[in-house]
Amino acid sequence: MNKDGTIWIRNVYYMLSYAFEELKKNNYEYIAREEFERIQDLFAEILYKGVSAQLKRGLHREYVSKAEDLSMLKGRLDIKGTINNRMRCRNVLRCEYDDLSENNLFNQVLKTSLSLLCHERSVSPVRKAKLKQLMSFFSEIDGIDLRNIRWNGFVYQRNNQAYRMLMNVCYFIIDGMLMTTEAGKYHMATFSDEHMCRLFERFVLEYYRVHHRELSPNPDRIAWNICTEETTMIDFLPAMRSDIVLHRGDRTLVIDTKYYSHAMQRRFDKPTIHSANLYQLFTYVKNLDVENTGKVSGLLLYAKTDEDITPDLTALFGKNRMRVKTLDLNQKFSSIARQLEDLHEW
Repeated sequence: MNKDGTIWIRNVYYMLSYAFEELKKNNYEYIAREEFERIQDLFAEILYKGVSAQLKRGLHREYVSKAEDLSMLKGRLDIKGTINNRMRCRNVLRCEYDDLSENNLFNQVLKTSLSLLCHERSVSPVRKAKLKQLMSFFSEIDGIDLRNIRWNGFVYQRNNQAYRMLMNVCYFIIDGMLMTTEAGKYHMATFSDEHMCRLFERFVLEYYRVHHRELSPNPDRIAWNICTEETTMIDFLPAMRSDIVLHRGDRTLVIDTKYYSHAMQRRFDKPTIHSANLYQLFTYVKNLDVENTGKVSGLLLYAKTDEDITPDLTALFGKNRMRVKTLDLNQKFSSIARQLEDLHEW
């Protein structure tokens, strides 16, 4: 099997490669030519290549605080701890110092992710053996409780930029874990809709950033088009932030990406477009087109599913053109690229 859910696994790699620049480098290129039975195998291969490359460069080291009883002063003297040692007839100094260590959050997350994949039943034995070879380099690094990882707490600098992609892959691995009936054991679920939704949005944005910089692709914050003098509650309105906004001259295209297992909702057995999604896009466009010129258009872009009926709509709402389209990800990547090229024409 080379599909996960309704997406070809190889195309998940292509989406990741656009979302994370590191995957476009030479040491990952062969992955695009491989066939993967499961999404976990793809993650295992990416992590194996990434960690192997990082080991050659050297694992990231950070200063960590340590407290230790020593015969000579090192760092700062802990007076209270030293007095306690003397009271116990121990002729040592309690010292606090900073030590440059590989045992930091970045490497702890890597070790935990490698360990999870090594014990995951859906990862092939060959890849498990490769991952276990890497584990020997993490013997001095602690594991970490999955529930204690603060994913938004990572700080990236010039000397640890290569970890950005690795941490995102680890996030997909760890966040996809489900507790089993055995206490303390974890089992990896398939790539969830939530994961795919984030990846799908990032992929479309980065595709246009790479191939169409002239369109200035970016997520934009959209201000409410209301008279602020007539309300004191302006600060309490929810923020509007679009997934992607493209600009060509004086024209603007707002793209809102969506990924669902079922692209159509059903009401009384009748398939319809998700109403909340259409209302959301309508609100973005109308508030962005302050002067009602009709030069702002909207595109609601779904990932295509195996459903018989898929969203396909083009209509004028007042002066503004709105489209609801699908992107078929179950094709060769060249075909996916052609679809994206057609979609940004407006």
